[in-house]
Amino acid sequence: MATSIIVDTQRIVTPLWPVPQERRVVTVLFADIVGSTALVDRLDPEDVRALQRAYFDTVAGVLHRWQGVVEKYIGDAVMALFGAAHSDGFDAYRAVRAGLEIQAALDRRPMVDDIRLRVRVGVATGEVVVDLGDVVTGGHGVASGAVITTAARLQEYAAPGAVALCAATARATAGLITQRQLTPVPVAGRVPPVPVWHALGPVRPGADRHDGPLIGRRRELATIRDQLGAAIRDRTPRWISLVGPTGSGRSRLLHELTRGLTTVDDMPVRWCVATCQPYPDQALAPVAHLLRGLAGIRHSDGPAAAHDRLVAALTPLFPPTRVATAVPALQRLLTTPDDSAAALAGAAICREVLLRLAANQPLIVAVDDLDRAAPAVSRFLHALFSAATERGLPLALLTVHQPQWTDTRPGPARQMTIGPLATVQSGRLLRHLLTRAGQPVALVDRLLPLVGGRPGHAAAYVTSLVDGADPVALPLPEAVRRAVGAELDHLDGEGRAVLMAAGTLGGLISGATVDRALGWTPGRSAPALRGLVAAGLLLPHHVDGYAFAAPALRQVAAERLPRALRAVFQHRAAGVPHLDTVRRDANPAGQRADAANGSAARSAEIVRLDTGGTRTGRLDAVFAALASAGPAGATGPTALRRGSPAPTMAARPAASSPGANPTAGPRRLRAVTSADDVPPTTAASRSPAGNAGGSSPGDVGRPAAPIRTTSARSAGHWTPGTGPGVVRAIPRPPLIRRPDGLPATA
Repeated sequence: MATSIIVDTQRIVTPLWPVPQERRVVTVLFADIVGSTALVDRLDPEDVRALQRAYFDTVAGVLHRWQGVVEKYIGDAVMALFGAAHSDGFDAYRAVRAGLEIQAALDRRPMVDDIRLRVRVGVATGEVVVDLGDVVTGGHGVASGAVITTAARLQEYAAPGAVALCAATARATAGLITQRQLTPVPVAGRVPPVPVWHALGPVRPGADRHDGPLIGRRRELATIRDQLGAAIRDRTPRWISLVGPTGSGRSRLLHELTRGLTTVDDMPVRWCVATCQPYPDQALAPVAHLLRGLAGIRHSDGPAAAHDRLVAALTPLFPPTRVATAVPALQRLLTTPDDSAAALAGAAICREVLLRLAANQPLIVAVDDLDRAAPAVSRFLHALFSAATERGLPLALLTVHQPQWTDTRPGPARQMTIGPLATVQSGRLLRHLLTRAGQPVALVDRLLPLVGGRPGHAAAYVTSLVDGADPVALPLPEAVRRAVGAELDHLDGEGRAVLMAAGTLGGLISGATVDRALGWTPGRSAPALRGLVAAGLLLPHHVDGYAFAAPALRQVAAERLPRALRAVFQHRAAGVPHLDTVRRDANPAGQRADAANGSAARSAEIVRLDTGGTRTGRLDAVFAALASAGPAGATGPTALRRGSPAPTMAARPAASSPGANPTAGPRRLRAVTSADDVPPTTAASRSPAGNAGGSSPGDVGRPAAPIRTTSARSAGHWTPGTGPGVVRAIPRPPLIRRPDGLPATA
């Protein structure tokens, strides 16, 4: 389905998945002029018009640069949305940076005829319902939610020239934005007072702390060390990429490599490492970061100290005349690492410095979070790798990025995909994190199925417990929600459709169920499902189905849908058998023959599945008796109660007698959910005459749970304990049917 999206005055047709609205967590920026009424009263209308145009053009330019969408203009106020149609996980960060840049562009600066404007900015983060087709500049009514009012109230309490943040925005930008908490302010209709933070500026990039032990990843470490060692030993440069989703431990693995790989064949190895910040101020900031690292320049060093350190680093590599010309160019790169001609000239000199360092000593250049960098950084790395290959230098490139990064790496590049931790390793990591945080280790069992083998998710859950999260409810941490939401938004329209529809369905995922839920033709979802497996979001299952790679992904995908649409998807899919119900290998001809003969199902004995663990032999005997019932091993309907926490299976092994007729007809299984569901067993009910119709009133309107036999069994007698004829079955969860139009909660 194609939805027309209007961007400014140009109409662009963009394929979206067939849902007009989504529930999304967005960040709202609200900016308003201080004292605009008094200012307008003393100006000529033509001057007011010119001032407004200059003001709105300035604000809109900043918002578009930070990928914000202007939702509406209200008098002199501007409201913008970040993350309304697409999230990268840094929506709050981009909104705060935009607010700070708006203040820098307007505060105390003349706009028209020496008229100076001061503005207040409020930034709030929260859940809204978004009309996807209206997410355009000037699209009034795009989003609805309390967070919009919160942003408007925050800007009223912001000081002129300041940017006020709500608590959710402050948490989302912690470590990226310098903040100062203020006294909570009273807001109409809100009890207690609302906490407020002021944003002061972006935080300078720094290395992440990794002070805990590395758990797991031994195979990945050994493989990468072998690749890096071969590149240095053979003087054949190699480009190695560590690829994994957010929270998979990519940066932790890089840290372990820099700490552990210090020599190759007794030759000392030098590391030059750079980290890419989200949306750097200048395109070549990571290259400047590399230069600071190799020269030992700190951010606190002044121009004179930086000059001396550059001279000391370049003197062993270049002749004195070359050092004299290179140092000023490198200083300009450090001061303004943009994509100007001067900065690009400095980057070329930095590349030559790295090549000469590699000629003297094995060198590994590593760039973390390369998917955040500007294209200029990729071009810099490509040129470095090509030059090192031509010269045959002992140099290796190690880049770390997410799977959706689409930059083309050179042909010799190796890719190492970082998968989830094993269950045992996840448990060890959780025990370590809980112990260090002073939390009960018993919470491991509760957390283990939630983290999905991602170390970052494990750390986020433990952090939320330290911050006061309810250990019983364990809500999804905000950091995990942001990261998973960004993974979801990187998909195309059909991929998002399949994933979000599958999130509303329980158990394993089948293509037939997804097609039915979305109203698609059979087989349409198959390519999207394969693509989701390739992207690491779904895992193939041995029952010819799929499971979510991360539990948080299922939750976020389902919660994106409006309540009414979730109910529609669940209602459509209710008629499709679940994949965790294994179907019987029926013989259609045999079934027709049984129907023609009017054979009745035999009576059944009730057997509780939740107590059947100690009765394995008996259950095997029950199921095996079905195989001897007829050529097809047919069974009657299995009754399931709605909302049952522990289904049970009912069956009775009929004792074989010399006069028994092995082809008398199929035996019937009854499934009940608890002891209260077990009907009274009488002699009459156990006899064929007591149930001549082959069904009971309790079976009316209940869905069937067919069973597949694992081995065929011909007619004849059967003795418990023998191998042939054993029938295995997997209990099927109850199918919950909702009336049409009944909304369902997440």
